[in-house]
Amino acid sequence: MIPDEFNAVTAAKPLCVFVHGWGMNQAIWRPVIDSLPPWIESLAFDLPGHGTAAGREFSDLDDLVDALSSHVDRPAIWIGWSMGGLAVLKLATDYPAKVQAMMLVSSSPCFVRREDWPQGMPSGLFDDFSAELEADYDGTLRRFLSLQVKDSAQGRQLLKQLRQQVLQQPPANIHALRAGLEVLKNTDLRAQVPLLTMPLAVALGERDGLVNADSAELFNRHLPAADIQVYAQAAHAPFLSHLPVFTAQLLQLVNHVHDTKN
Repeated sequence: MIPDEFNAVTAAKPLCVFVHGWGMNQAIWRPVIDSLPPWIESLAFDLPGHGTAAGREFSDLDDLVDALSSHVDRPAIWIGWSMGGLAVLKLATDYPAKVQAMMLVSSSPCFVRREDWPQGMPSGLFDDFSAELEADYDGTLRRFLSLQVKDSAQGRQLLKQLRQQVLQQPPANIHALRAGLEVLKNTDLRAQVPLLTMPLAVALGERDGLVNADSAELFNRHLPAADIQVYAQAAHAPFLSHLPVFTAQLLQLVNHVHDTKN
């Protein structure tokens, strides 16, 4: 079923769809959506098991992609943050007609380090999160929020903002958090990157402790026309710490798609 927010969308306007990350919810995107001009329609919703959808569950990345697809019935510009970026990248290969363009934010096609992928994180990090989640649910989520802004130039202020935005919504259910950690640990979409045909923007944080900015090399190699920006002094949430610059990059993508269509 298409939500009421979508029914009001005018087909002539560009539609930006925002997808949050692990343990977060749609409220995280409010500053970005509020900064966009009125000629852009915006849609943000909660992934299964998160926020207002905390009563739902998912098992794997395909379930997340199906959830994204069910919310939108026309081509859109998708913005995916962290785990949400994985879902958007998979959406682009499974439902390309629904993806005019996409923006991957602090995301990687492969989050875990592999023999041929030193840009990933040690898999033990996700094992540690899983163990901590079982022992201390609330504490693990709060520590994860802290990781979003660790080493950012405005870390303390951003952490307060994150907590205010995320914690105002119902907390993610533990089943979804477990499934999300498995998605992050086991997904490898690197082979999908050369197959992308739609415009792409990538926003990475120079000081991100969760996604190495060197992962941009994969996009540079296969998609030289992509707009890849590494934000100086930004951690895992550049759309909060560098809102004006982030909005400008997103608008450049929207204008590119809109001008191409017209």
